[in-house]
Amino acid sequence: MQVSVEASSGLERTLKVAVPAQEIEQQVASRLSEVARTAKIKGFRPGKIPRKVVEKRYGGQVRQEVLSEVLQRSYAQAIQQENLNPAGGPRIQTEQASPGKDFEFTAIFEVFPEIRLEKVEGLAVERPEVAITDADVDDMLERLRAQRASWEPAERASAEGDQVTVDFVGRIEGEPFKGGEGRQIPVVLGEGSMLEDFEQGLYGRTAGEEATVPVTFPEDYRNEELAGKQAEFTVTVTAVAERRMPEIDEEFARQFGIEDGSLEALRSEVRENMQRELDERVRQKLKTQVLDELVKHNPVELPRALIDQEIAALQQETMRRMGVDDPAKAPPAETFRAGAVRRVHVGLLINELITAQNIQLDRSRVDAHIEDLAANYDQPEEIIKVYQSQPRLRNQVEMVVLEEQVTDWLVERGAVTVTDAEFKAFMEA
Repeated sequence: MQVSVEASSGLERTLKVAVPAQEIEQQVASRLSEVARTAKIKGFRPGKIPRKVVEKRYGGQVRQEVLSEVLQRSYAQAIQQENLNPAGGPRIQTEQASPGKDFEFTAIFEVFPEIRLEKVEGLAVERPEVAITDADVDDMLERLRAQRASWEPAERASAEGDQVTVDFVGRIEGEPFKGGEGRQIPVVLGEGSMLEDFEQGLYGRTAGEEATVPVTFPEDYRNEELAGKQAEFTVTVTAVAERRMPEIDEEFARQFGIEDGSLEALRSEVRENMQRELDERVRQKLKTQVLDELVKHNPVELPRALIDQEIAALQQETMRRMGVDDPAKAPPAETFRAGAVRRVHVGLLINELITAQNIQLDRSRVDAHIEDLAANYDQPEEIIKVYQSQPRLRNQVEMVVLEEQVTDWLVERGAVTVTDAEFKAFMEA
């Protein structure tokens, strides 16, 4: 087998392979002999079919099967022989494979880049120092009260915080437009769920009232056909309701799993949950910063094949979350390019760092991560068994944990600046 490699542009390589005709003909002959022993052709006894008859009936099919197998095998051998590391599948170009002639093909593919880690220590990172105060806990309890609030009819004009339920029809230049009509739509005043002009037009309204509300769509409105246009909405208020907040008492505490209704235990539970959320947010912020710095200081030429694979994966994941199966309705691939480029860059650097620093997977962290995931389900023990029995799922967790370990390694050796922050501002940033 003759093999040659040419470096095209960047990471692209062109691999040319020629397999001797003798090798092809030997395999074709051997395969035809096997077929002749088992083939059934009318007028001939099994095993007694003349060779020329077998060749005429099965020769073309057998040759194609042999060439396909030879191509796959010789490609793998050539890659190994030339010490190449493809970053994606090859584009194969074959020559006319005539009997008695060498079988030649060309494989074009990208290889993984050679990575030199220029800077992995002393990366600039800001570590937020955030304390949870009693006032923060009070604020969280108020949010929990709001989640358990009920709505009761208000026999008065609507005001900030009220829920106004409306029917509406919008018109532009007197004509209704798509998406401009709604029935029994609840709007909580002050939450900004609707266009500002529309929401402002609902203040001071009473149940049963009809009003005309002028609205100017923002220039950057998501629907380009409506952006910047002026409309009039005919609005009918069908109900005005005010929020009734529950008291923070023993019954309220029991709704959050505090069996004895202790308010002190409730505050403690709320604080612990806030601390867990805060710790996770801090970890994510540190991770984002340190990986951004790693990418900034360690440029790498990225294989297009890996970027395209990542774009496809992100697109599929987005479609799954949206509940979309039709490829025609998939979000445009280009919207995922920046994220895909970063993920490929980060992934290559992390893999190189793991190898260079011999970072070993912490199995105990994997088990702890799986337990945390399982804790969100009604039967955590069963979920843990699923992860333990399915290598694909466990491998996903192992990759997450390894990335966390690399992040920890980088932060420990980073140029860390501590900055004070308030809980609410930090969590809402």
